[in-house]
Amino acid sequence: MGTIEDKIKEIEEEIRKTQYNKHTEYHIGKLRAKIAELRAKQIKISKKGSGGSGFDIKKSGNATVALLGFPSVGKSTLLNKLTNADSKIAHYAFTTLSVVPGTLTYKGANIQILDLPGVISGASEGRGRGREVLGVVRNSDLILMVLDPFHLNHYEVLKKELYNVGIRINKKPPRVTITKKDKGGITLNSTVKLTKITLNVVRGILNSFGIFNADVLCHDDVDDEEFVDAVIGNRRYIDALIIINKIDLCKDMENLKKESKKLFGDTKVVFVSAEENIGIENLKDEIFNALNFIKIYTKPIHEDVDKEPMIVKRGTSVKEVCRTLHKDILKNFRYALVYGKSVKFNGQRVGLNHIMEDGDIITIVTERQ
Repeated sequence: MGTIEDKIKEIEEEIRKTQYNKHTEYHIGKLRAKIAELRAKQIKISKKGSGGSGFDIKKSGNATVALLGFPSVGKSTLLNKLTNADSKIAHYAFTTLSVVPGTLTYKGANIQILDLPGVISGASEGRGRGREVLGVVRNSDLILMVLDPFHLNHYEVLKKELYNVGIRINKKPPRVTITKKDKGGITLNSTVKLTKITLNVVRGILNSFGIFNADVLCHDDVDDEEFVDAVIGNRRYIDALIIINKIDLCKDMENLKKESKKLFGDTKVVFVSAEENIGIENLKDEIFNALNFIKIYTKPIHEDVDKEPMIVKRGTSVKEVCRTLHKDILKNFRYALVYGKSVKFNGQRVGLNHIMEDGDIITIVTERQ
């Protein structure tokens, strides 16, 4: 019968051997959909197999960051330098056999950082408890992909393993609208020029998912894999930083930076040595920035502005602020008064859907006030 991964490899090989033209587009679309269905089965197996000793991690703080990398790249030392954790360190592979959490307190934010067991090629298939590890990563807000200077090629392996379990790094969800209808077949329209996908491919993909009548509108120039992602809708889009550790062992930093630029392009790369405490403060700053935090201040009625800010993600609404403060506030909410960048004038009255900006001050008025 073969494993799920064997079936996926067979289909990928068939796609490679199939000449791409208007006569084969529909078939290729169906093959892409089949791969997606098999990957979805892997993710379900991963979720069922997750948990167990050391892997049932409760999220805490303002955000959760996952340290991901091959064994012995220095994740445990890095965690200890960034946080108050005490992760076991040794100079051999697979030291960390469970998830070790720590807290980085920085610029008013409490950031949970998780030291995960090292992953290896085939992690998404279950090798080395890889599915459980990737299941933890899937629930994080930021991924730190830790490499050493001598194995930069591990990045592509990590990226592939994440992709296989439905994690898309440093990408936005494809802006595709699929409206099902009773008849009329499949129509494809777009607000941009489509150069990577055709109606035949779209039809093949949708038919494989049992959709035979729908209007499709693309706001991005998506390819077939991105379109499949839009149809499935269960992908996780997570930002990632590349951390090159152990730079104290590198004899040619200039060449390392050039090689990194060539391999990683515009993806943010941070160079550190956890062992020698090089670049750690800069890394803390990059983590804070990558999490896209903003500070907002609360001001109770007839009182001064609170000195301690709330740390929230950019794009946070008044509703989310209320929920963070106390569930009863949301139940009894009347309106809020906001002072700052997000309003046209200070003291503007706003509702629950209003989006806050960095430095805003908010007064929440409830039914009981």
